[in-house]
Amino acid sequence: MKYEAPKVVKLAESVLVSIEEAVRRFPRYHKYAIGSDLRTCARGIALSANRAWRDIPNRSEWVRRLVFKVDDLKQCVQTAKTISAFRSFNEFEALWLSVSELGKQCGGWQKTLRSKGQNDQSSPTSDRRAQILSARAASSEANP
Repeated sequence: MKYEAPKVVKLAESVLVSIEEAVRRFPRYHKYAIGSDLRTCARGIALSANRAWRDIPNRSEWVRRLVFKVDDLKQCVQTAKTISAFRSFNEFEALWLSVSELGKQCGGWQKTLRSKGQNDQSSPTSDRRAQILSARAASSEANP
């Protein structure tokens, strides 16, 4: 068993730390309003990423939730930028790039957990789909 956390878990923790540091520099009003929301979202993502890594039987459900939580965080970061909570545009941009990369990682993880193709036996519609023919000759023999 691999004990080192995957890249997505490490990135989620990194985003959490970045948000904590950014919120510390927010003006007082934003620190306790949107800052609190950002911190809560980021903490939830870090915890869900860790749970998705460790809870193998329920991994696909945890990853599905994780994708939605990252979308929520993106919305929250965008709102914080709109109300000028960040100290500078550069601070926002650096955080946005990290959150976007986290979204890509989570989306990629989700894709790897989905069914692998048309004839995957785990697919609920696998009994209704036709088998892929192996060659053009097989196709012409099946349809004379």
